Amino acid sequence: MSTFDIPDRSLVVLVGISGSGKSSFAAQHFGPYETVSSDACRGMVSNDPNLQSATKDAFALLEFLVATRLRAGLLTVVDATNVQPAARKTLIALAREHDVLPVAVVLDVPESVCAQRNAERTDRMFGRDVLRRQQSQLQRSLRGLSKEGFRTVHVLDGVEAVASATFVRTPLRSDRRELTGPFDVIGDIHGCLAELESLLGVLGYTIERDDAGRAVGATPPPGRTAVFVGDYVDRGPDSVEVLRLVMGMVGTGAALAVPGNHEIKLVKALRGRKVTASHGLAETLEQLDAESAEFRREVLEFCDGLVAHLVLDGGKLVVAHAGLIEKYHNRASGRVRSFALYGDTTGETDEFGLPVRYPWAQDYRGSATVLYGHTPVPEVEWENNTACLDTGCVFGGKLTALRYPEREVVSVPAEKVWYEPARPMGAFTRDAASLDLSDVIGPTGVETSLRGRVSVRPENAAGALEVMSRFGLAPQWLHYLPPTMAPSGTSEREGYLEYPTQAFDAYRALGASTVICEEKHMGSRVVVVVCRDADTAREKFDAPQGSLGTAYTRTGRPVFDESLTGELISGVSDAIEKAGVWDELDSSWLILDCELMPWSAKAEGLIKTEYAAVAAVSRANLVAEAAVLASAGSRGLDVQELLERNTVRQVNLGEFTGAYRRYIWPTDGLDGVRIAPFQVLASNVGTYADRPHAWHLDVADRLVAAAPDMFATTRRIEVDLSMPDSVAAGEKWWEELTAQGGEGMVVKPSANAPRGKMQPGMKVRGREYLRLIYGADYTDPDRLTALRNRNVGHKQSMALREYALGMEALDRSVRGEPLYSIHQAVFAVLALESEPVDPRL
Repeated sequence: MSTFDIPDRSLVVLVGISGSGKSSFAAQHFGPYETVSSDACRGMVSNDPNLQSATKDAFALLEFLVATRLRAGLLTVVDATNVQPAARKTLIALAREHDVLPVAVVLDVPESVCAQRNAERTDRMFGRDVLRRQQSQLQRSLRGLSKEGFRTVHVLDGVEAVASATFVRTPLRSDRRELTGPFDVIGDIHGCLAELESLLGVLGYTIERDDAGRAVGATPPPGRTAVFVGDYVDRGPDSVEVLRLVMGMVGTGAALAVPGNHEIKLVKALRGRKVTASHGLAETLEQLDAESAEFRREVLEFCDGLVAHLVLDGGKLVVAHAGLIEKYHNRASGRVRSFALYGDTTGETDEFGLPVRYPWAQDYRGSATVLYGHTPVPEVEWENNTACLDTGCVFGGKLTALRYPEREVVSVPAEKVWYEPARPMGAFTRDAASLDLSDVIGPTGVETSLRGRVSVRPENAAGALEVMSRFGLAPQWLHYLPPTMAPSGTSEREGYLEYPTQAFDAYRALGASTVICEEKHMGSRVVVVVCRDADTAREKFDAPQGSLGTAYTRTGRPVFDESLTGELISGVSDAIEKAGVWDELDSSWLILDCELMPWSAKAEGLIKTEYAAVAAVSRANLVAEAAVLASAGSRGLDVQELLERNTVRQVNLGEFTGAYRRYIWPTDGLDGVRIAPFQVLASNVGTYADRPHAWHLDVADRLVAAAPDMFATTRRIEVDLSMPDSVAAGEKWWEELTAQGGEGMVVKPSANAPRGKMQPGMKVRGREYLRLIYGADYTDPDRLTALRNRNVGHKQSMALREYALGMEALDRSVRGEPLYSIHQAVFAVLALESEPVDPRL
């Protein structure tokens, strides 16, 4: 019995003439879904697995199925003769395209045996000459399979070899998911031995020395393992001794290591290949020349044997010298190795003559944490769950490690500048609080986890920055802007423009089983940022001394002046403490989505100029018109219809006036002001969009109980969309709510966390409230008919895009990304608000 290794992420190509037993072999050694058969594909496209005229379509299907499986990372077996080089070339190209290893398994069975087997099958009609041709093609191919690109070739010579073969699936060398850590991941060393020993000491490792006093290993703290990201040599003073220490640690299992680009160049030099001995390589080779031939051989074997990236902790951690995009994780190909070693470049050079690196981390959205080095940075910063640990020790910076999974950064300073950098250490830094217009309007737009890339028009982005620079609050507080809210579809119910039925139908069509209907407060949308203590506010938001938070509108403008804001935030923080929310969430800061009432608290000027003034002028005109009509009627003119119309308009105007007056009451400072929180957006622990809305409203109720003079409750009702009685109850609840003067309600999926086309919320506004939006007389039948032609599609699209951007901003904030990264998403929300859309929606 012969045992052969098969990489568990590979494309296995069976090669053998008709009758060699490939299908039976595949069924014996591989799963029923792992094999893609050319005969089966012929059957699928023609109902006849032997119809040769269907071969072209069959192989098009086969290649599609193979590509789909490889894209998913599934081992795939191709059952076809594959005796022609052209057929194998296509399959090798598919393997390379999806960065998996191509493996050839040759069933070299005598032609006579195959002929006998085919003769026993009634569905095989071809003659012996076909087998002879296939056998000839197979024999000509055997020696060249490796040169064609197959990483491994297994030749099973004869019937007995085929029958006795067994296969063992082996993980890729990069696949160390069974190692769960904890790890200490150490950045680029570049021959800085003293700093490495110092850093290991700080991390709790005990250096082991030989009789000559040289560091030859290190004992880690219990349970921990060091992981080196490469570039151990060149530029620094002690490349050989760094290698000795790293090799010793890897040899005893105290450490793992990946190669850097400097090790790859060293391997070439040690093999005698012609390389340019620059960037410190000449000094490294000189140091190695002083060592024994055996040590040089060990260095060559060590550096050459390192795998370009490692996947650890069940796939949660990836380590590669230059980083690695998600689709390359646990894949094997030349381009995967190249990216892991060198990264990717834009093809441009900077003012220092160095290549401009493609900022792959900006677009990274993988779930695995990626730790890397290669390009020195002054400080470790998290960007989309990735971090660069090369802090330029050899250039006079520091040597850095990151404790995983704790995410604790540990550094020791360089003893001196060992090598002058081509680019000044600070030349490529960026102020974390800066925002560039290209961040928002770049060619890739803003990448979000919910909706992919969201594009922003340049003119809208520029306008958003202009607005914020003139009127916005201090930008360090601005980690979120609320999205616009989509209206429900237009109702055909008599006398109504909006009615709950359309919102219920929309959610039901998208698969929601229950929705929650929340009272829509008529006030001003406000985001409240509150910290538990001043130290947290200063560390997280760079807050001024004594400040615990802020409150701002949906366009990023302060709600109150500094004094009143401080009083508000202090009260909110006390209520959170009293309600036990700080401890329950184990949080030190919170961002809350709220409504601030009354409407007049922030919109008094708007009410006076846009609503009260209109009502006063209209009332005067209608009264004067009524007097004129009455006088005309007294003279015998038929003005009855006009008088009736005037009466209706006066009634409508009264409803209009009553509508806005319901949302006005006197306030003095914070006296009379109420906040209605309806969603806990984020904290230092995480975001809460995955919590059901009932949980959010329960937290809000606890704040109301803790501070009833500051907070207002949000009434709600849950509706089971599969139950007509429940739906009817929801509609009745809305009718009663709006009849009492309420603005309306917001319908949301009860489970929250909307995906796809499902809106996070849809507003259903009351019949009388809509007079403030569409005018006092909008309920006239003719006007209502015209308004029913309104197009809500663009507004709904905006709502989905803005929601995705808002969630992205919160995710980036929680991950601790730089402020400019958070602001990419925040300012994009404001920019989208400039899109041309009916403001009445």
